[in-house]
Amino acid sequence: MQNITSLIRLRISAHDAHYAGNLVDGAKMLNLFGDVATELLIRSDGDEGLFVAYDNVEFLAPVHAGDYIEATGRIVSMGKTSRKMVFEARKVIVPAGVAGQASAADVLAEPVLVCRASGTCVVPAGFQRKASVAPTE
Repeated sequence: MQNITSLIRLRISAHDAHYAGNLVDGAKMLNLFGDVATELLIRSDGDEGLFVAYDNVEFLAPVHAGDYIEATGRIVSMGKTSRKMVFEARKVIVPAGVAGQASAADVLAEPVLVCRASGTCVVPAGFQRKASVAPTE
């Protein structure tokens, strides 16, 4: 199976903060993983496909407004229509918290793993526009 991966990076906005202290709802990471999954399916099959289910989700560290998050994913196995994927989200930049300088930010020396998950997507056979790689399931 070819190695198909995706990476997106974005800044979490104040609009995304849902709780006290500008804390962001964990569902935001799942939203990012959905976007990563869509790209993976387009790359593998030429179609956006459908996300069927997560089989594991772990929230490992808080995410706040102003954080920059990198969400990555890869296809780990392919059936005739199913695509098993794994995802990780890492915090790579954070607000610096400098008094009187709200725009200050720091690049983290080591990214912080904030969420990881795995799940399955499906591309119906009639929608697969690319020659699929041999199934690994």
